Amino acid sequence: MGYNQMGYNEEDYLMISGIQHFVFCRRQWALIHLEGHWTENVLTAEGRLLHDRVHDADVRDMRGGILTVRGLQVKNVALGITGTCDAVEFVPDEGGAVLFGRKGNWRPRPVEYKHGEPKISDCDRLQAAAQAVCLEEMFCCDVPEAFLYYYGTRHREKISVTDELRNRLVEITEEMHQLYRSGHTPSVKPSASCKNCSLKDSCLPKMLKKYRQQTVSEYIASHINDSGE
Repeated sequence: MGYNQMGYNEEDYLMISGIQHFVFCRRQWALIHLEGHWTENVLTAEGRLLHDRVHDADVRDMRGGILTVRGLQVKNVALGITGTCDAVEFVPDEGGAVLFGRKGNWRPRPVEYKHGEPKISDCDRLQAAAQAVCLEEMFCCDVPEAFLYYYGTRHREKISVTDELRNRLVEITEEMHQLYRSGHTPSVKPSASCKNCSLKDSCLPKMLKKYRQQTVSEYIASHINDSGE
């Protein structure tokens, strides 16, 4: 994998939560993480309330021999990403890490909670994989799996953190860092998914569709002509 061997400075870290936005829509990610736009709709409000409930960092559960920690802050220097895991389960495993105050070795696995239902794209799976590689770097042990829990289906999906998914994650985070350094908000081709985007009023997808083939000069000229000046 093409990890950044030198790593990133802490001030250059990007949010893991942004991976889902980036894969879903590069422009949405840039509007949020570069330009600071954020508008809630019903879907985003429900998702925020869900994460507020599961991010209680004071909660420690021990059930069936599995220790669950919520709201764990994680990072990966090589990829330059950071964020908060909804939950991390620590399972007894000889190949795992030593935990302070606990006997034996424990292997971590992240659990990301999602509002709605599983998506066709890899946006959620890549976010879960990003949490896994952060845990690998922090606990110095392999994290071969992660989980996504969807409230829409009440189903928990197991994600195998494969080499293919890891390589895709490297490509995505490198592209994110490049856009972040350039400060560029890309244009995208509008799609049906724009209808449910909370940022459609900031993004103006219909205007993008109409004018994406025009230069700035052509755009200005067309508006001058339309006004009759």
